Amino acid sequence: MARIKKKRVNVAVDMTPLVDVAFLLLTFFMMTTQFKPPEEVEVSLPASHSEIKLPGANLMTIWINKESKIYLGFDAPFMMQTLFGKDFRLKSATQVKKEELANYLIKARMTNPKLRTIIRGDVDVEYGIIADIIDILQKTQITRFAMVTNFKNK
Repeated sequence: MARIKKKRVNVAVDMTPLVDVAFLLLTFFMMTTQFKPPEEVEVSLPASHSEIKLPGANLMTIWINKESKIYLGFDAPFMMQTLFGKDFRLKSATQVKKEELANYLIKARMTNPKLRTIIRGDVDVEYGIIADIIDILQKTQITRFAMVTNFKNK
């Protein structure tokens, strides 16, 4: 007697609706999620109580005003004339771009290796500008500089 073969019935689950629901849920959660805002780091800058006097000669001063404009000045007029090629008898500083500052610093140090560097920043200037200038000073091998602040009594 011949056996009767049972027809195999393939059970197939259609995955399309499952994938649709999964992507719908993923999209929903991505659209409704609110990311945590970055925490702001509070920096309280120290008040200056230093009584160290600045030297009277061989000074190179970098000024930064409220508008983040950078000015470079020297105590000796011949330095201004050497670097900028103009007669600066009446001016004590001239505006420079941040990109050009490194070149001027290198030229100034080649002209007078005994120059002392001073940074004078406005109270309202952004900290990032000061940090950029300090990076430029370090790249030009000027590792000793003074930051001038207002003197506060103890």
